[in-house]
Amino acid sequence: QVQLAESGGGLVQVGGSLRLSCAASGRILSQYAMGWFRLAPGKDLEFVAAISWSDSTTYYADSVKGRFTISRENAKTTVSLQMNNLKFDDTAVYYCAAGHSIVRMPARDEYRYWGQGTQVTVSS
Repeated sequence: QVQLAESGGGLVQVGGSLRLSCAASGRILSQYAMGWFRLAPGKDLEFVAAISWSDSTTYYADSVKGRFTISRENAKTTVSLQMNNLKFDDTAVYYCAAGHSIVRMPARDEYRYWGQGTQVTVSS
């Protein structure tokens, strides 16, 4: 079993920055890609970013390209999401996810393990 624990959420002003982290524990995440999704009030779960296991290729939703950066650290057991120039529309609960042999990075059904989520609120 794999456990994912997010941290780093909070309240930030428009234009500010936050850094989310997701620590994996339990089984070693060999060959697992990791990603971030978000759920805003009244909206569907949305893909944000992902990073592959093999060569750390990164993938981003168009809405966050150029503002968010995903990275892996600590022997690939921790994934971070650096969020800059935050906008009101970035307000959501952010979930970390992990999956094995993912073909379609933005597809939520390809991720097997999910964290509990961390709230990010962008205010004026």
